[in-house]
Amino acid sequence: MTGTAGWTTAGRVALLVRHPIKSAGFETVPEAVLTEGAAFPFDRVWAVAHAAARLTEPPAWAPKLQFLRGWGSADLMAVACTSDPDRAEVTLSHPRRPTESFRPDDPADAARLIDWLRPLWPATRPEPARVIRVPGQALTDQDQPLVSINSTTSLADLSARMGLPLSPHRFRGNIWVEGWAPWAELDLIGQEIAIGAARLRIEEPIGRCRATGANPETGVQDADTMGALETGYGHTDFGVFARVIAGGRVTVGDEVRA
Repeated sequence: MTGTAGWTTAGRVALLVRHPIKSAGFETVPEAVLTEGAAFPFDRVWAVAHAAARLTEPPAWAPKLQFLRGWGSADLMAVACTSDPDRAEVTLSHPRRPTESFRPDDPADAARLIDWLRPLWPATRPEPARVIRVPGQALTDQDQPLVSINSTTSLADLSARMGLPLSPHRFRGNIWVEGWAPWAELDLIGQEIAIGAARLRIEEPIGRCRATGANPETGVQDADTMGALETGYGHTDFGVFARVIAGGRVTVGDEVRA
């Protein structure tokens, strides 16, 4: 099977990742059940608004500038997590913070979560103020329910160009595919692909920001990913957004095909 550029589009799922709290923790999972018209499951369920945020009441989806985010604090990029969706509970860890568990829907736990995050957010910025959840709406950077798909070979190509092994967690993607030619995913815009039992339509490239320059192990800015993308490829895109058009189970190792 070949895509628009004539390359083989068969690949396999290398990694599945969710981020229950926006910009505060990444978690790999062995499988996920995708739902038609929905974002990646248990991804960006909550977000932490800062004190200067302008939100509606009751809260609805809002742009990323209203929330704590990796662009504003490299330290946040080093938060990892494990979660229990049935209990709506998330356990966060960080190299400079104690490991703690939170149920963000509980007001007392939400207050503890804000206190836990406060040292990881610059004192010069409006402070963490409120945990937000919008039922049925993932608090992603887009108001549309999209899943992000990234390529391990594109990551390897960028890493080689930079002379630095880049972690996939710099890019906060949901589905990582191995076996594609480097950057071939950008040729799939407008096409449909099957991943495991699900089918998705590739909608648009993902424009990146300086948060990708932060090391997810240390929380320190140590790579000019944006400069490398612009200089090496003439753009700052990495990965693609896709819409789930037929739901189904997706597992690490599943074939990805066009």
